[in-house]
Amino acid sequence: MLKDSSLDHATLLDIAIKAAHKAGVEVMRFYENDDFSEYTKDDNSPVTDADLAANAVLEHMLAELTPDIPIISEESEYLTLKKRQDWRRYWLLDPIDGTGEFIQKSGDFAVNIALVENGWPAIGVIHAPAHEVTYYASKGHGAFKQNKKGVKQIRVAEYDGSRAINVGVSRRQKLAIMGQYLNSNYAYEHKPLGSCSLKSCQIAEGTTDCYLRIGPTGEWDTGASQCILEEAGGTIMDSELNPLSYNKRESLMNPDFIALGNASINWQNLIIKHKCDRDY
Repeated sequence: MLKDSSLDHATLLDIAIKAAHKAGVEVMRFYENDDFSEYTKDDNSPVTDADLAANAVLEHMLAELTPDIPIISEESEYLTLKKRQDWRRYWLLDPIDGTGEFIQKSGDFAVNIALVENGWPAIGVIHAPAHEVTYYASKGHGAFKQNKKGVKQIRVAEYDGSRAINVGVSRRQKLAIMGQYLNSNYAYEHKPLGSCSLKSCQIAEGTTDCYLRIGPTGEWDTGASQCILEEAGGTIMDSELNPLSYNKRESLMNPDFIALGNASINWQNLIIKHKCDRDY
């Protein structure tokens, strides 16, 4: 087996895509049979047998194919900053982003895999098994969407200032709370979807322009999206329009964040800045 240090991004991206698809098969086994138990984690968020089974698939495959690359996963044991702060690169996993949507049987959930290098996502894979679609990107090589029709490169939407801003929203998110972040001088259209990573993919392929996440998320929720969005012409920032951070703090939790599309939109004017707590 090749040493991990000799594996280029193309090879690592291929490994990540195959791992996401394999985990997706395991997730759909639970989903289609409607045979899983639901639990509540210490932070009151839901987790199911499918999350844990997908996590086992991902960790086993990545550890086997890239044994020198450590792993951080939402569903694995928490590692202190002291143990991980010197990692040059690592896999960052969310076995099921959108567990609530999985439980509600909406289909809007995804397997997220990112490779973080030198503190920033260099590879991102988001696989939505119920929709049979995969979004992926590697740094400097563009963002792509793969489905039954094939593979195509994706870009954020054009914007000439004459149309409403399309905002991705959660089906359970209160619009009044989200509205406090948006300048009321603009017109908006709201587009509901499930997992936060799939909302970011909507932006990457030009269906929506932005998405505001208000409430707790982890770095595993944004790692893959960050790479895909940046390669499609967008980005993710906190609600003060500062860059997110990866593996820089004791906590792996994100502040409130905003996934942004085309830079021709004056985001500084559109977003009403709010103080973010970086020790979330």
